[in-house]
Amino acid sequence: MPLLPPLDALSQALQAGQVTSRALVQDCLARAGDPSGEGARVYISLDAEAALRTADDIDRARARGDRSRPYAGIPISIKDLFDIAGQATTAGSRVLAGNPPAARDAAAVARLRAAGFVIIGRSNMTEFAYSGLGLNPHYGTPLNPYDRQTGRIPGGSSSGAAISVTDGMAAIGLGTDTGGSCRIPAALTGLAGFKPTAARVPADGAFPLSTTLDSIGGIGRTVDCCAIFDAVLAGEPVDLGERPALAGLRLAVPQTVVLDDMDTAVATAFQDALRRLSQAGAALVDLPFAEFGELAQINAKGGYTAAQAYPLHRDMMARHGAQYDPRVRTRIEKGAQLTPADLAELNERRAGWIARAAGHFAGVDAIVCPTVPAIAPALADLTDDAAYARANMLMLRNPSIINFLDGCAISLPCHEPGSAPVGLMLAAPRGQDRRLLAIARAVEAGLAAR
Repeated sequence: MPLLPPLDALSQALQAGQVTSRALVQDCLARAGDPSGEGARVYISLDAEAALRTADDIDRARARGDRSRPYAGIPISIKDLFDIAGQATTAGSRVLAGNPPAARDAAAVARLRAAGFVIIGRSNMTEFAYSGLGLNPHYGTPLNPYDRQTGRIPGGSSSGAAISVTDGMAAIGLGTDTGGSCRIPAALTGLAGFKPTAARVPADGAFPLSTTLDSIGGIGRTVDCCAIFDAVLAGEPVDLGERPALAGLRLAVPQTVVLDDMDTAVATAFQDALRRLSQAGAALVDLPFAEFGELAQINAKGGYTAAQAYPLHRDMMARHGAQYDPRVRTRIEKGAQLTPADLAELNERRAGWIARAAGHFAGVDAIVCPTVPAIAPALADLTDDAAYARANMLMLRNPSIINFLDGCAISLPCHEPGSAPVGLMLAAPRGQDRRLLAIARAVEAGLAAR
């Protein structure tokens, strides 16, 4: 199914009267309801009546000359862990299915709604966001658009968010990113996915995985789609004007961990991307970033996700443990072994690690590496728990470094059209979100100039 145009193009078409919000929403709902498509696995629930009603209100306002909200009328998907007033938030689980409806929108949803975005429905996800693969045994796993006949994973945890965009069921998807959950599905499906500095977007009303690492961002067609969404979510004006010249940018290529175990498709696409950026004048600098090699040992006991997820789930698992995805429950249960002293030690080690790792950014504009080292594996290859665990660790490895850094990062596609999707990740320290998005805009344009 064709993708919708990028957000800026949709905004221009709506403002010019070339398309109506109702037409866009109807098209998304039709695709979501197509029994031959992925809609039943992409959306845990649809809100067709409210979406059409909102679209009509926006169309009438525009017909009266209201141009105050340039993105009003654009259809979006909302990851199932965000509260939407009047709906139960289930976080991709069966355990929470009987919960009462939310009294109010999550802060992120409220900001998107205020900007006029139209909510199509609640998108599927890994249960409780605790995996980078995107599998969900309760609601089904939406299939990657690449090689759909084989049946490849979408990436997670924001799986439905990505496939809602690739299959034209939304223009952009709201997701979360605790260890790569926006960037992994973006990389595996040929989209752009942004992870902001964690504190940039309020997490009120979002079911947590790790209150330390959770970040809220979007998965869309382009860097500008992510930048528009991020500005709205952060409560800032949208400004797409900054785009530095590639010539003069210094991009560091870390030499520790992030280049390990690349498959042929990723290695080829990554090296080709570096070559094109270098030819455009970017200075590529190989730097050790030796600290990246310490993370596996620092997080060996489960890290922040296990430590902070377990207290939240302990009582629910005691009552409803059989309703959990066993692979998710096993990871949460690792937190039972973590003591307050372990968490205090983790906080201390992280602070020192960030200080050392962030110091390497002093002479460069951003780091660049593969988002994930392999293309999307087939679902059939992950039926064994050991294979699942290996694939999950591989997908999370590179993106999770930036969450631990408390930095910002974006994945954008760098593969040849028609080939397996491969993501290129750009990252910077905390607070440099707008600058990173500007750099990504330049990189995106450079990669497109074939």
